[in-house]
Amino acid sequence: MAPITNARHIFNEIPTGYPIPGQTTVYDASQTIDLENTPLNGGFLVKTLVVSIDPYLRGRMRDASTKSYNAPFEIGQPLQNYGVGVVVRSENPAITVGDHLYGSFPFEEYSIQTRAEIFSKLDNKYNLPWNVFVGAAGMPGQTAYCAWKEYAKRRKSGEVAFITTGAGAVGSLVIQLAKRDGLKVIASAGSDEKVAFMKEIGADVAFNYKTTKTSEVLEKEGPIDVYWDNVGGETLEAALEAATKNARFIECGMISTYNATPYPVKNLMTIVAKEIKMSGFIVSTILPKYRGAFYAEIPALIASGELKLREDVTRGLEGAGDAILAVQKGTNTGKSLIVVADQ
Repeated sequence: MAPITNARHIFNEIPTGYPIPGQTTVYDASQTIDLENTPLNGGFLVKTLVVSIDPYLRGRMRDASTKSYNAPFEIGQPLQNYGVGVVVRSENPAITVGDHLYGSFPFEEYSIQTRAEIFSKLDNKYNLPWNVFVGAAGMPGQTAYCAWKEYAKRRKSGEVAFITTGAGAVGSLVIQLAKRDGLKVIASAGSDEKVAFMKEIGADVAFNYKTTKTSEVLEKEGPIDVYWDNVGGETLEAALEAATKNARFIECGMISTYNATPYPVKNLMTIVAKEIKMSGFIVSTILPKYRGAFYAEIPALIASGELKLREDVTRGLEGAGDAILAVQKGTNTGKSLIVVADQ
Protein backbone atom coordinates (compact mmCIF):
# COMPACT_ATOMS: atom_id res chain seq x y z
CA MET A 1 0.00 0.00 0.00
CA ALA A 2 1.30 3.45 -0.88
CA PRO A 3 1.72 5.98 1.91
CA ILE A 4 -1.41 7.96 2.79
CA THR A 5 -1.94 11.37 4.35
CA ASN A 6 -1.61 11.46 8.12
CA ALA A 7 -3.21 14.81 8.97
CA ARG A 8 -2.72 16.41 12.36
CA HIS A 9 -3.62 19.56 14.29
CA ILE A 10 -0.59 21.18 15.90
CA PHE A 11 0.07 23.73 18.62
CA ASN A 12 1.61 26.73 16.87
CA GLU A 13 1.92 29.57 19.39
CA ILE A 14 1.02 30.55 22.94
CA PRO A 15 -2.13 32.71 22.98
CA THR A 16 -2.69 35.86 25.03
CA GLY A 17 -6.42 35.60 25.53
CA TYR A 18 -8.71 33.42 23.46
CA PRO A 19 -6.95 30.89 21.19
CA ILE A 20 -7.16 31.92 17.53
CA PRO A 21 -7.96 29.16 15.00
CA GLY A 22 -5.28 28.97 12.32
CA GLN A 23 -2.82 30.90 14.49
CA THR A 24 -2.74 29.37 17.98
CA THR A 25 -3.35 25.94 16.46
CA VAL A 26 -2.85 24.92 12.83
CA TYR A 27 -4.12 22.06 10.69
CA ASP A 28 -1.29 20.25 8.89
CA ALA A 29 -1.83 17.67 6.13
CA SER A 30 1.79 17.52 4.95
CA GLN A 31 2.76 14.24 6.60
CA THR A 32 2.20 10.73 5.24
CA ILE A 33 2.32 7.26 6.74
CA ASP A 34 2.77 3.77 5.30
CA LEU A 35 0.25 1.74 7.30
CA GLU A 36 1.71 -1.63 6.32
CA ASN A 37 5.42 -0.95 6.62
CA THR A 38 6.04 1.86 9.11
CA PRO A 39 8.23 0.40 11.89
CA LEU A 40 6.42 -0.23 15.18
CA ASN A 41 9.48 -1.20 17.25
CA GLY A 42 7.38 -3.35 19.56
CA GLY A 43 4.53 -0.88 19.74
CA PHE A 44 1.16 -0.64 18.00
CA LEU A 45 -0.39 1.51 15.30
CA VAL A 46 -3.68 3.18 16.20
CA LYS A 47 -6.23 4.88 13.97
CA THR A 48 -7.81 7.78 15.82
CA LEU A 49 -11.62 7.71 15.72
CA VAL A 50 -12.62 10.56 18.03
CA VAL A 51 -10.90 13.10 20.26
CA SER A 52 -12.37 15.25 22.99
CA ILE A 53 -12.44 19.05 23.19
CA ASP A 54 -12.45 20.21 26.82
CA PRO A 55 -12.12 23.56 28.62
CA TYR A 56 -8.86 22.58 30.33
CA LEU A 57 -7.00 22.43 26.99
CA ARG A 58 -6.59 26.21 27.24
CA GLY A 59 -4.42 25.72 30.33
CA ARG A 60 -2.02 23.54 28.36
CA MET A 61 -1.43 26.35 25.84
CA ARG A 62 1.23 27.94 28.02
CA ASP A 63 4.95 28.46 28.31
CA ALA A 64 6.75 25.37 29.57
CA SER A 65 8.17 27.37 32.48
CA THR A 66 4.68 27.85 33.94
CA LYS A 67 3.95 24.90 36.21
CA SER A 68 0.54 23.25 36.48
CA TYR A 69 -1.08 19.89 37.14
CA ASN A 70 -0.72 18.86 33.50
CA ALA A 71 1.99 19.15 30.86
CA PRO A 72 2.02 22.10 28.44
CA PHE A 73 1.56 21.49 24.74
CA GLU A 74 4.78 21.53 22.74
CA ILE A 75 4.97 24.06 19.92
CA GLY A 76 5.14 22.32 16.55
CA GLN A 77 3.65 19.09 17.89
CA PRO A 78 0.06 17.79 17.75
CA LEU A 79 -2.43 18.73 20.43
CA GLN A 80 -3.30 15.84 22.71
CA ASN A 81 -6.38 14.82 24.67
CA TYR A 82 -8.66 11.95 25.58
CA GLY A 83 -9.85 9.95 22.64
CA VAL A 84 -10.82 6.58 21.22
CA GLY A 85 -8.82 4.72 18.60
CA VAL A 86 -8.81 1.32 16.93
CA VAL A 87 -5.67 -0.79 16.63
CA VAL A 88 -4.53 -1.34 13.02
CA ARG A 89 -1.27 -3.22 13.63
CA SER A 90 0.42 -4.46 16.78
CA GLU A 91 3.71 -5.95 17.89
CA ASN A 92 2.69 -5.78 21.55
CA PRO A 93 1.22 -9.07 22.88
CA ALA A 94 -1.12 -7.13 25.20
CA ILE A 95 -2.73 -5.25 22.29
CA THR A 96 -4.70 -6.93 19.51
CA VAL A 97 -5.68 -5.68 16.07
CA GLY A 98 -9.27 -4.46 16.32
CA ASP A 99 -9.04 -3.43 19.99
CA HIS A 100 -10.72 -0.13 20.74
CA LEU A 101 -8.57 1.88 23.13
CA TYR A 102 -9.41 4.82 25.38
CA GLY A 103 -6.69 7.18 26.52
CA SER A 104 -4.73 10.26 25.56
CA PHE A 105 -4.24 10.55 21.80
CA PRO A 106 -2.42 13.08 19.64
CA PHE A 107 -4.65 15.06 17.28
CA GLU A 108 -3.38 12.95 14.42
CA GLU A 109 -5.15 10.48 12.15
CA TYR A 110 -2.70 7.64 12.92
CA SER A 111 -0.14 7.32 15.70
CA ILE A 112 2.38 4.74 16.85
CA GLN A 113 2.03 4.01 20.56
CA THR A 114 4.46 2.12 22.77
CA ARG A 115 2.89 2.14 26.26
CA ALA A 116 -0.06 -0.22 26.48
CA GLU A 117 -0.52 0.57 30.17
CA ILE A 118 -1.71 4.13 29.54
CA PHE A 119 -4.72 2.92 27.52
CA SER A 120 -7.89 1.09 28.49
CA LYS A 121 -9.52 -1.49 26.27
CA LEU A 122 -13.16 -0.54 25.88
CA ASP A 123 -15.78 -3.17 26.60
CA ASN A 124 -18.65 -1.72 24.63
CA LYS A 125 -21.25 -4.27 25.70
CA TYR A 126 -24.12 -1.84 25.12
CA ASN A 127 -22.94 -1.00 21.59
CA LEU A 128 -22.76 2.70 22.35
CA PRO A 129 -21.36 5.10 19.74
CA TRP A 130 -17.63 5.56 20.27
CA ASN A 131 -18.25 9.30 20.72
CA VAL A 132 -19.88 8.57 24.07
CA PHE A 133 -16.58 7.30 25.48
CA VAL A 134 -15.03 10.77 25.33
CA GLY A 135 -18.14 12.29 26.91
CA ALA A 136 -20.57 10.87 29.43
CA ALA A 137 -18.77 7.49 29.49
CA GLY A 138 -15.34 9.12 29.46
CA MET A 139 -13.42 11.80 31.35
CA PRO A 140 -16.25 14.38 31.57
CA GLY A 141 -18.65 11.74 32.88
CA GLN A 142 -16.02 10.50 35.32
CA THR A 143 -15.48 14.07 36.49
CA ALA A 144 -19.19 14.53 37.20
CA TYR A 145 -19.75 11.11 38.75
CA CYS A 146 -16.63 10.80 40.91
CA ALA A 147 -16.66 14.33 42.30
CA TRP A 148 -20.39 14.28 42.98
CA LYS A 149 -20.02 11.03 44.91
CA GLU A 150 -16.91 12.22 46.76
CA TYR A 151 -17.69 15.83 47.61
CA ALA A 152 -21.49 16.23 47.69
CA LYS A 153 -21.41 14.07 50.82
CA ARG A 154 -24.39 14.00 53.16
CA ARG A 155 -26.52 15.01 50.19
CA LYS A 156 -30.16 14.29 50.81
CA SER A 157 -33.52 14.78 49.20
CA GLY A 158 -34.75 18.34 49.47
CA GLU A 159 -31.36 19.99 49.51
CA VAL A 160 -30.58 22.63 46.89
CA ALA A 161 -27.74 22.37 44.38
CA PHE A 162 -26.55 25.15 42.09
CA ILE A 163 -24.72 23.92 38.98
CA THR A 164 -22.90 26.22 36.56
CA THR A 165 -22.34 25.52 32.83
CA GLY A 166 -25.27 23.17 33.21
CA ALA A 167 -25.57 22.53 29.47
CA GLY A 168 -21.95 21.41 29.14
CA ALA A 169 -20.49 17.94 29.11
CA VAL A 170 -19.85 17.86 32.87
CA GLY A 171 -22.59 20.15 34.16
CA SER A 172 -25.38 18.36 32.31
CA LEU A 173 -24.38 15.07 33.95
CA VAL A 174 -24.19 16.70 37.38
CA ILE A 175 -27.73 18.03 36.97
CA GLN A 176 -29.01 14.53 36.29
CA LEU A 177 -27.02 12.95 39.12
CA ALA A 178 -28.32 15.56 41.56
CA LYS A 179 -31.91 14.95 40.45
CA ARG A 180 -31.43 11.18 40.87
CA ASP A 181 -30.46 11.95 44.49
CA GLY A 182 -33.62 14.00 45.00
CA LEU A 183 -32.10 17.49 45.18
CA LYS A 184 -33.65 20.67 43.91
CA VAL A 185 -31.41 21.86 41.07
CA ILE A 186 -30.71 25.44 40.03
CA ALA A 187 -28.62 25.58 36.85
CA SER A 188 -27.10 28.34 34.75
CA ALA A 189 -25.79 28.64 31.20
CA GLY A 190 -25.22 31.35 28.63
CA SER A 191 -28.04 31.05 26.08
CA ASP A 192 -31.77 30.45 25.93
CA GLU A 193 -31.15 27.27 23.90
CA LYS A 194 -29.01 25.94 26.74
CA VAL A 195 -31.65 26.92 29.29
CA ALA A 196 -34.19 24.82 27.38
CA PHE A 197 -31.79 21.85 27.38
CA MET A 198 -31.18 22.14 31.14
CA LYS A 199 -34.93 22.09 31.76
CA GLU A 200 -35.22 19.05 29.48
CA ILE A 201 -32.73 17.09 31.59
CA GLY A 202 -34.45 17.94 34.86
CA ALA A 203 -33.23 21.27 36.24
CA ASP A 204 -35.94 22.76 38.47
CA VAL A 205 -34.71 26.30 37.88
CA ALA A 206 -32.69 27.08 34.75
CA PHE A 207 -31.58 30.56 33.75
CA ASN A 208 -29.41 32.49 31.30
CA TYR A 209 -26.79 34.25 33.39
CA LYS A 210 -26.21 36.76 30.58
CA THR A 211 -29.75 38.10 30.85
CA THR A 212 -30.65 37.28 34.45
CA LYS A 213 -28.64 38.25 37.52
CA THR A 214 -27.29 35.16 39.26
CA SER A 215 -27.50 36.69 42.74
CA GLU A 216 -31.19 37.47 42.29
CA VAL A 217 -31.99 33.90 41.20
CA LEU A 218 -30.10 32.44 44.17
CA GLU A 219 -31.76 34.84 46.60
CA LYS A 220 -35.17 33.74 45.36
CA GLU A 221 -34.56 30.02 44.87
CA GLY A 222 -31.86 29.31 47.46
CA PRO A 223 -30.17 29.13 49.81
CA ILE A 224 -27.86 26.51 48.32
CA ASP A 225 -26.37 23.47 50.03
CA VAL A 226 -24.15 22.24 47.17
CA TYR A 227 -22.41 24.37 44.56
CA TRP A 228 -20.78 22.88 41.46
CA ASP A 229 -18.37 25.51 40.17
CA ASN A 230 -17.18 25.49 36.57
CA VAL A 231 -16.77 29.25 36.18
CA GLY A 232 -15.43 31.06 39.27
CA GLY A 233 -15.49 34.85 39.34
CA GLU A 234 -18.72 36.73 40.03
CA THR A 235 -20.75 33.51 40.01
CA LEU A 236 -18.61 32.06 42.79
CA GLU A 237 -19.10 35.28 44.72
CA ALA A 238 -22.88 35.03 44.35
CA ALA A 239 -22.82 31.37 45.39
CA LEU A 240 -20.86 32.16 48.53
CA GLU A 241 -23.40 34.80 49.45
CA ALA A 242 -26.30 32.35 48.95
CA ALA A 243 -24.69 29.35 50.69
CA THR A 244 -26.05 27.68 53.79
CA LYS A 245 -23.90 26.93 56.80
CA ASN A 246 -21.70 23.88 56.04
CA ALA A 247 -22.45 24.08 52.32
CA ARG A 248 -20.25 21.97 50.04
CA PHE A 249 -18.53 23.76 47.15
CA ILE A 250 -17.15 21.48 44.43
CA GLU A 251 -14.50 23.39 42.49
CA CYS A 252 -14.27 21.73 39.08
CA GLY A 253 -13.06 24.67 36.99
CA MET A 254 -13.04 28.44 36.61
CA ILE A 255 -13.40 29.13 32.91
CA SER A 256 -14.11 32.82 33.47
CA THR A 257 -10.40 33.17 34.35
CA TYR A 258 -8.89 31.19 31.48
CA ASN A 259 -8.82 33.90 28.83
CA ALA A 260 -9.16 37.15 30.79
CA THR A 261 -8.07 38.91 33.96
CA PRO A 262 -9.70 37.07 36.89
CA TYR A 263 -12.56 38.80 38.70
CA PRO A 264 -11.52 39.54 42.32
CA VAL A 265 -13.99 37.65 44.49
CA LYS A 266 -14.67 39.97 47.42
CA ASN A 267 -16.43 37.77 50.00
CA LEU A 268 -14.00 34.89 50.57
CA MET A 269 -14.33 35.37 54.33
CA THR A 270 -17.78 33.81 53.89
CA ILE A 271 -16.02 30.45 53.61
CA VAL A 272 -14.94 30.86 57.22
CA ALA A 273 -18.12 32.44 58.54
CA LYS A 274 -20.41 29.78 57.04
CA GLU A 275 -17.93 26.92 57.59
CA ILE A 276 -18.14 26.03 53.92
CA LYS A 277 -16.34 22.90 52.74
CA MET A 278 -14.62 23.88 49.48
CA SER A 279 -13.06 21.00 47.51
CA GLY A 280 -10.89 21.43 44.45
CA PHE A 281 -10.00 18.26 42.61
CA ILE A 282 -8.35 16.63 39.61
CA VAL A 283 -10.44 13.71 38.40
CA SER A 284 -7.48 11.36 37.91
CA THR A 285 -6.82 11.55 41.65
CA ILE A 286 -10.24 10.28 42.73
CA LEU A 287 -11.06 8.08 39.71
CA PRO A 288 -9.43 4.89 41.10
CA LYS A 289 -11.89 4.92 44.01
CA TYR A 290 -14.94 5.08 41.74
CA ARG A 291 -13.83 3.59 38.40
CA GLY A 292 -15.55 0.25 38.91
CA ALA A 293 -18.83 1.78 40.00
CA PHE A 294 -18.69 4.32 37.18
CA TYR A 295 -18.38 1.73 34.43
CA ALA A 296 -20.92 -0.55 36.09
CA GLU A 297 -23.53 2.21 36.29
CA ILE A 298 -23.07 4.99 33.74
CA PRO A 299 -22.89 3.13 30.38
CA ALA A 300 -26.03 1.20 31.31
CA LEU A 301 -27.89 4.43 32.16
CA ILE A 302 -26.81 5.92 28.84
CA ALA A 303 -27.89 2.83 26.91
CA SER A 304 -31.30 2.81 28.60
CA GLY A 305 -31.84 6.50 27.90
CA GLU A 306 -32.07 7.37 31.59
CA LEU A 307 -29.14 9.73 31.17
CA LYS A 308 -29.69 12.23 28.37
CA LEU A 309 -26.78 13.50 26.30
CA ARG A 310 -26.15 16.24 23.79
CA GLU A 311 -23.09 16.41 21.56
CA ASP A 312 -21.47 19.19 19.57
CA VAL A 313 -19.75 17.23 16.79
CA THR A 314 -17.04 18.54 14.46
CA ARG A 315 -15.98 16.26 11.64
CA GLY A 316 -12.29 16.30 10.76
CA LEU A 317 -9.19 17.58 12.53
CA GLU A 318 -9.22 20.75 10.43
CA GLY A 319 -12.07 22.04 12.60
CA ALA A 320 -10.30 21.52 15.94
CA GLY A 321 -9.28 25.17 16.33
CA ASP A 322 -12.84 26.42 15.90
CA ALA A 323 -14.14 23.76 18.31
CA ILE A 324 -11.62 24.77 20.97
CA LEU A 325 -12.58 28.43 20.64
CA ALA A 326 -16.31 27.60 20.85
CA VAL A 327 -15.77 25.77 24.15
CA GLN A 328 -13.75 28.65 25.57
CA LYS A 329 -16.44 31.17 24.58
CA GLY A 330 -19.31 28.87 25.57
CA THR A 331 -20.99 28.87 22.16
CA ASN A 332 -21.18 25.07 22.00
CA THR A 333 -23.95 23.04 23.64
CA GLY A 334 -23.19 19.65 25.15
CA LYS A 335 -20.06 17.59 24.69
CA SER A 336 -17.65 18.99 22.11
CA LEU A 337 -15.72 16.39 20.17
CA ILE A 338 -13.92 15.79 16.87
CA VAL A 339 -14.85 12.77 14.79
CA VAL A 340 -11.61 11.95 13.01
CA ALA A 341 -12.79 8.73 11.35
CA ASP A 342 -15.92 6.59 11.49
CA GLN A 343 -14.02 3.30 11.90
